[in-house]
Amino acid sequence: MQQIFNFIIRNSNRLLFLLLLGISLALTIQSHSYHRSKVISSANFLSGGVYERINHVNEYLNLRTENDELVLENARLKSLLFNKEDTTKLPLPDSVKGVKPADIIVSKVIHNSYNRHENYITLNSGANEGIKPDMGVINSLGIIGVVDNTSPRYSTVVSILNMKSQINAKIKKSNHFGSLTWDGKSTGFVQLEDVPRLASIKKGDTIVTGGQSVIFPEGINIGTVDKIYIKNKTSYYVINVKLFNDMTNLGHVYIIKSKDRDELINLEKKEKDE
Repeated sequence: MQQIFNFIIRNSNRLLFLLLLGISLALTIQSHSYHRSKVISSANFLSGGVYERINHVNEYLNLRTENDELVLENARLKSLLFNKEDTTKLPLPDSVKGVKPADIIVSKVIHNSYNRHENYITLNSGANEGIKPDMGVINSLGIIGVVDNTSPRYSTVVSILNMKSQINAKIKKSNHFGSLTWDGKSTGFVQLEDVPRLASIKKGDTIVTGGQSVIFPEGINIGTVDKIYIKNKTSYYVINVKLFNDMTNLGHVYIIKSKDRDELINLEKKEKDE
């Protein structure tokens, strides 16, 4: 212990300099959006490389499970992509809920957090593949989340199991809309809030994306109604939604490009400025 104190005393000037340098860098990054974005991008690159190596080890240890999942997923995709009456034909252009195959980027989850209140997913694809922030991420069962940040080779995704996540969703049979959030409790359930009480809802009804945003097209599966209740005596329902996806076990995912995104955002911006 005495040696530690002696080391601190001998190097007090250097340690003080490093401390002040660290504080100044932190303040600079926090106060300038450009510097902050560069730091986030660099962190994505470094952490993405680490997660990818860990994922390689996990893949080797779980090859049988991964192969079984890929077989099931391939079967589901074939039923979507090919004309069942004539499987020799090419896939239909609007194969995934009205999205052309050219507007879908296939990627893989290399890190997935689900035990926090703000969970993120890391993918092994990034800006080099055309991935940008605010793109929707799905798999064959339903929605996964929304792209948050990218580096050249990796990207991070705000999981639907994130208390800051808000996604437009609706009841499939009635088209009543609400906001999809997560209360931070169970990895198998999310909540659809602000649904009008005049909506006809019952347990087992399907919840899908609403299509009122540029992130997800309309009709992507989310889950089924598990429980319905009224929050704080308001005129709106809160619906507990059981997810189709097992968010603790994710493999390949699909990132959806939106060619109309920039046009719609610019149009809405003009309306606000007027």
